[in-house]
Amino acid sequence: MTDSKAGAQPPSPLIEFKNVSVVRDGRTLLDAVSLTIPEGEHIAILGPNGAGKSSLIRTITREYYPSCRGPDVTFRFRGRDRWDAFDLRSHLGVVSGDLQQTFTRGISGREVVLSGFFSSVGLFLSHEVTPAMEQKTDEILEFLEIAHLADRPMTELSSGEGRRLLIGRALVHDPGTLVLDEPTNSLDLHALHTFRKTLRKIARSGTGIILVTHSLPDIIPEISRVILMRDGAVRMDGKKAEVLTDGAVGELFRVPVRVREEDGYYYATGY
Repeated sequence: MTDSKAGAQPPSPLIEFKNVSVVRDGRTLLDAVSLTIPEGEHIAILGPNGAGKSSLIRTITREYYPSCRGPDVTFRFRGRDRWDAFDLRSHLGVVSGDLQQTFTRGISGREVVLSGFFSSVGLFLSHEVTPAMEQKTDEILEFLEIAHLADRPMTELSSGEGRRLLIGRALVHDPGTLVLDEPTNSLDLHALHTFRKTLRKIARSGTGIILVTHSLPDIIPEISRVILMRDGAVRMDGKKAEVLTDGAVGELFRVPVRVREEDGYYYATGY
């Protein structure tokens, strides 16, 4: 019997960049970045402030474009050189600090999640909310354990609570990968603990995680690959235990450090 899968082409990577540079206003934000990210992989992009991490995410979401094209430059999303916003939303859910600032208004938690169906900030009269959307929103609120926030306005919520609602908003289209840009900024210890639990639950559910951070403890145990960035370039890319070493982390942040692992989390001390 012939195996129907024999000779089948492997799936295209979610992200495939080769020699991608981004220059804006005379500044090089990304410098010949080469990077391949398969769908469903859990990775962390680690680097100091100004390393180019957020610029990389903006390039993935087509807010930024490569400064030059040519045979030596690859800029693909799921095997395609062109992609639209709808296709992006179906595969990538993005949560950023800028997005949270945009939602600092009297919108209920439920409305925040529902607005993900329309890529809007809140709901408008022109939006037709279907029973299926309502059901999906209920499922997400329960899954993220934030149903108690459904009727509360964003202006009355903590940073951590608001961030979890925005994660819910990003999940309405069941994206294969969730992108989080510096997600623990301004979170206290309790909020950080809750956020980690939420992120681990999402990772274990099968959704890929791309975590952008400057803090080692943000990297949950489920993340197996770490990319180090500095000055707009990828400095190192590999398995977490091989990348998060005293020498590599110390060179990345230009400080002497001692890196230790505890219960699957990594911490840097001595600086």
